[in-house]
Amino acid sequence: MSSIAFIGLGNMGGPMAANLIKAGHTVTGFDLGPAALEAFAAAGGRKAASAAEALAGADFVITMLPAGPQVRDVWLHQGGLIDVLGKTAGAKKPLLIDCSTIDVASAHAVYEEARKAGFDMIDAPVSGGTGGAINGTLTFMVGGSEEAFEKARPVLAGMGKTIVLAGGPGMGQVAKICNNMMLGINMVGLSEALILGERLGLSPAKLHEICAPSTSQSWALTSYCPAPGVVPSAPSNRDFAPGFMAALMAKDMQLSQAAAESANVPTPLGALAASFYQKVCDEGEGRRDFSYVYMWLGDQDRSDFNK
Repeated sequence: MSSIAFIGLGNMGGPMAANLIKAGHTVTGFDLGPAALEAFAAAGGRKAASAAEALAGADFVITMLPAGPQVRDVWLHQGGLIDVLGKTAGAKKPLLIDCSTIDVASAHAVYEEARKAGFDMIDAPVSGGTGGAINGTLTFMVGGSEEAFEKARPVLAGMGKTIVLAGGPGMGQVAKICNNMMLGINMVGLSEALILGERLGLSPAKLHEICAPSTSQSWALTSYCPAPGVVPSAPSNRDFAPGFMAALMAKDMQLSQAAAESANVPTPLGALAASFYQKVCDEGEGRRDFSYVYMWLGDQDRSDFNK
């Protein structure tokens, strides 16, 4: 078993770290939130007073942070993780793993600084939401060398079910951005169809029954249906308490659009869907599950989109 430093113990990082503890690893963690640290300690983790303190003796260093700016700040700034490791790691070189969902440029920047300092690093964003984090069934999309991937695999297996090497550095982030853009668009299209059917007299439950085994089948329909009362386990039946917050989907959709612009790729559906999740957030519902876009669309009038 390994000694692991885990930085970022929020809604995703907390349960991920807890699963590493259950797998028999020694995990030392840090988070800016006292409640997150206490929950981590209750799961058997070792609390650190700072991110730098958590690094001592680590075989692996994992971060799970909100966005690119926080990732750059934690890893790159003077007194950041790479700087501290360069001064303290000695001959022991831990493998560095960032599980945050961030822009590709930030992933490349952190990787390059780690490489210059003599450390190997992978980007390993996840899919599966808080349910996957709690149940240890996350999908890891990994960017980095094959050697680093194989070294990280046993640790990632303690937190996830599907672990895929997407390609070189940054390719994990590319896979995650594309995955979430597809999901975000899919949820909007599904919501529109459910609302249309209901307005024309067909209940969401009946439409679900018809479409689930048909050509319009999707994970969003069968496992995460946004219409309340259709799929019992879906957030729509818990007043849209998140699995995956609308604010996070808005962030990821914006990442996809920034990447599309940099690559000169037209993504008109992605852009439109991104605007819808942003409007959900603008109306104060960003902490609800992203499938709440169904409720937001249901409150709109066709004329709202013909202006």
